Amino acid sequence: MRFDLLTLHPELVRSPLEHSILGRAQKAGLIQAQVHEIRAFGRGRYRQVDDSPYGGGAGMVMRVDVVHDAIKSVAAEGARVILMSPGGVRFTQAHAKRLSALPQLIFVCGHYEGIDARIEQLVDEELSIGDYVLTGGELAALVIIEAVARLVPGVLGNEASSADESFSNGLIEYPHYTRPRDYEGMEVPEILLSGHHAEIERWRLAQSKARTRARRPDLLPEGGK
Repeated sequence: MRFDLLTLHPELVRSPLEHSILGRAQKAGLIQAQVHEIRAFGRGRYRQVDDSPYGGGAGMVMRVDVVHDAIKSVAAEGARVILMSPGGVRFTQAHAKRLSALPQLIFVCGHYEGIDARIEQLVDEELSIGDYVLTGGELAALVIIEAVARLVPGVLGNEASSADESFSNGLIEYPHYTRPRDYEGMEVPEILLSGHHAEIERWRLAQSKARTRARRPDLLPEGGK
């Protein structure tokens, strides 16, 4: 699977893509992650990428022609172009699962006052990672790239890992424990030491439901009732 990230600030994103799970997945040939500087497609001697907004107002707006040229330079057959936008649909694990089946994802990251609104007609979808505003779309794109990459077969090594994680089954994940068995009076639940795997699975499911009901009742049918 291939990820292409279009940005005015490539230095913000290169390091995260080269380390931990994403770095290992690239070295193993499971994914490709490329960063492309939008300024390379700028206009004129000074590679201009923005201009003052029509109608007046503060700040500068990124040019639609520049950004579209950047998209076209990397798009292959079957690519899906995603605009990172605070007005986009909120990203969820369901989105991650859907996107993980695609051959190429292109992330368009705006800056300044954003990108000329005509870009919305030239992308496939708009996504947001939450109801707040960031300086640019780079960090949000990294969040989505990692969430999607984890679902690509082979990336996590143990395929059961992603199946058990929070939101994969609509619930928050159950709690995990390891040594020491007793830490400052806080003990590991006895059931996890019993060796009864069926009972442990039932306990974990109950914990997931209880945690979801307490922390995220909106994930449960009818608000957790």
